[in-house]
Amino acid sequence: MNAVERKAVTALAGVFSLRMFGLFLVLPLMAIYANAFEGATPLMIGLALGIYGLTQAIFQIPFGMLSDRWGRKPLIIFGLLIFAGGSVVAALAESVEGIIIGRALQGSGAIAAVVLALVADLTREQQRTKAMALLGMSIGASFLFALMASPFLDQWIGMSGIFWLTAVLSILSIGVVGFFVPAPTQNASDPGLKATKRYFLDVLQDAQLLRLDLGIFILHMTLTALFVVVPFLIIEVLEIGRNSHWQVYIPVLIVSILLMVPLLILGMKRQRTIDVLRLAIAVLGIGFLILVTGWTTASGIVVGLGVFFIGFNLLEAMLPSLLTRIAPGYAKGTASGIYNTFEFWGCLSV
Repeated sequence: MNAVERKAVTALAGVFSLRMFGLFLVLPLMAIYANAFEGATPLMIGLALGIYGLTQAIFQIPFGMLSDRWGRKPLIIFGLLIFAGGSVVAALAESVEGIIIGRALQGSGAIAAVVLALVADLTREQQRTKAMALLGMSIGASFLFALMASPFLDQWIGMSGIFWLTAVLSILSIGVVGFFVPAPTQNASDPGLKATKRYFLDVLQDAQLLRLDLGIFILHMTLTALFVVVPFLIIEVLEIGRNSHWQVYIPVLIVSILLMVPLLILGMKRQRTIDVLRLAIAVLGIGFLILVTGWTTASGIVVGLGVFFIGFNLLEAMLPSLLTRIAPGYAKGTASGIYNTFEFWGCLSV
């Protein structure tokens, strides 16, 4: 990548990781925190956990479409402001209903599709897979760091303080977008400036794009299903406490990323992209097979997770890169919005 691409991708990865770090801090603690409020029921606690993903799925397409018309950066800043507002509402909440409203507002700032489209706008096609991989790795790093930090922050500033911290991180992200992310050039004759329902239908009827949408839906459905089961296996088989699961995830993810990188470099070559994509699907399946057959042993769990994440990380980088190659230039935000909606529905479908 050239200097301009590196600056843009680094800044956007920083925005995404700051925002996701604030979100990930909350996840390990949310059920326990919501349960402490009077009137909390399993249904209300489930809503407090799941409403974020639901509103994300609902608003990805509108944000993506509007970014095709009004520009990427204004929509990202608007979404970050909504996320910050939701964090403040959750921090001030005195009931489980207040937590649900705050979480719903957080999810309504659905900027993932817009960030994805902006990365595509600011990078050359041959560098796009690398850019998407860096974006994905920054999110993975924020996830792991949040898993380690959340128990300590909970003891230090409490759950309300963590929500305030997410609001501050969101505001800092606005500064990064405003000062460090270049604005993509857009031709006045670009039909994206007059985005209409027709462009939405064009994207929705494209068979190649729909295959990618279905692919990300299945990928995140399998990831969510995995994390429904694996934490209990780590406790029961590996005998590692809930607050120490990062001791398994960090080495597994680091090794899987190191093994994935050579395949990713190979997949950047246009003539080998489909071959590497098929290999990634096969590796993902092998990882599941190892977990299914070896879930009673520590080696089966660790090796299965490692193989799974090689395939997962590879697909996570390659699918959005392919999407931005195939999507028409005037509707990249719309295509990314549909893609991210499928992604979040995958997370919610388990």
